Amino acid sequence: MSIILAIETSSEMASCALLRGDTVLFRESSGVRTHSQSILPMVQELLAEAGIVLKECNAIAFGAGPGSFTGVRTACGIAQGLAYGAGLPVLPLMSLEAMAVACRQQHGATDVVAVLDARMGEVYWAQYHYDDGAARWDVLAAPTLCAPDAVAPLPVAGPLAACGNGLAAYPDAFGTQAFAQAYPEIMPHAAQMALLGRSALAAGAAVGAAEAQPLYLRNKIAYTSAERSVINAAKAAA
Repeated sequence: MSIILAIETSSEMASCALLRGDTVLFRESSGVRTHSQSILPMVQELLAEAGIVLKECNAIAFGAGPGSFTGVRTACGIAQGLAYGAGLPVLPLMSLEAMAVACRQQHGATDVVAVLDARMGEVYWAQYHYDDGAARWDVLAAPTLCAPDAVAPLPVAGPLAACGNGLAAYPDAFGTQAFAQAYPEIMPHAAQMALLGRSALAAGAAVGAAEAQPLYLRNKIAYTSAERSVINAAKAAA
């Protein structure tokens, strides 16, 4: 029976979860400014509720991104620190895939496009298909950063669901997409990250704490006023 501690702080919601057998315990806290302060107390609460210590976990999973630059660094740093102290392996996992898991849990979707608002007029997105026979998620389109109207899902045989706050942030861009259902309220959460962590651990995807790294899709985090003017002019011309 694997015990997975999961941490997710890539968006406005900070969450942590503890998977033990088929039971998932979790805590969550809103407000990006409190992520670094809220995670460790929530982890302690979960361990106390489960009646275990950190060293009894098999691995620590974290949302490696894409998402908030500060958020994914926070999750990575906390996971690394806990893993170093307890001598545990780390599982860097995709926040967008956790959203696909939630979409299947809550709505039964097996083909999912996950879309996160990346700010600066862009979104992070990826496309996933759940293989019932293999009991795994296949990546049809890897996590990408682009303009909302450049999101181009691959055709699938069945209904295609979409989720994430990017849908609500850019409604004009996604109004013409052929999504059977749209769930903008679904966001990355540690409860689904823990489930992905169990599969990742079984597949041998764990790494040492020093090897764990966030996924950065945007190389430059901030633009100067002049650069923003050029970008906006190019978008207007397009």
